[in-house]
Amino acid sequence: MSDSAMTVNAMHGSAMEPSPFLISSKKLTMWLFIVADAATFGGLLFAYGFLRFGSASWTRPFSFSPNILNGLVMTVILLTSSLTMLGGVAAAHDGRRSATMKWLGATVVLGVLFAILHLREWTAMFHEGWSLTANPMGGTVLFGALFFSITGLHLLHVISGVVAISVIALGFRSGRLSAGHVETTGLYWHFVDLVWMFVFPLLYLLNLH
Repeated sequence: MSDSAMTVNAMHGSAMEPSPFLISSKKLTMWLFIVADAATFGGLLFAYGFLRFGSASWTRPFSFSPNILNGLVMTVILLTSSLTMLGGVAAAHDGRRSATMKWLGATVVLGVLFAILHLREWTAMFHEGWSLTANPMGGTVLFGALFFSITGLHLLHVISGVVAISVIALGFRSGRLSAGHVETTGLYWHFVDLVWMFVFPLLYLLNLH
């Protein structure tokens, strides 16, 4: 083991107790966070489903173009970003630092592109009169409240993931962080992508008029 690797291990070993389980403490912590976060999204989506199918005046405002088409593009972008994240994790474990930076950079770019498309969609809906408390089509305001709350929470996770990946990438390039940090961040990013696979059909496809 090189001196730099020993220094990194010693530094992080002093900050975190060794895991008593078969996986590292970093990965275990991330899995626990993901389980808790999944419960949060699960509760929100369950509440959305209950209110959507229990409301007699539910509004279905989306058309294929541009709403569903834009959602499909965002879905493809997130799925692609999961692949680039996998490439970054594999390159990090192989010690290919330059390739790791390229894969993680591509993941960050795709995440930013997803956020831009989402914000553009929100802006168009705001101009149409949609908000947390308004429905320009005259139906229940629950659609706007739930749509912006759930997609807003997911968008916050995407932005947080972009920031985290950027920080981890810089740390890995400088040698301060290890491939384990890249892999742990990848778990978070894959979770964010997985959540979107539930958000898109429930909030977009089921509201196609």
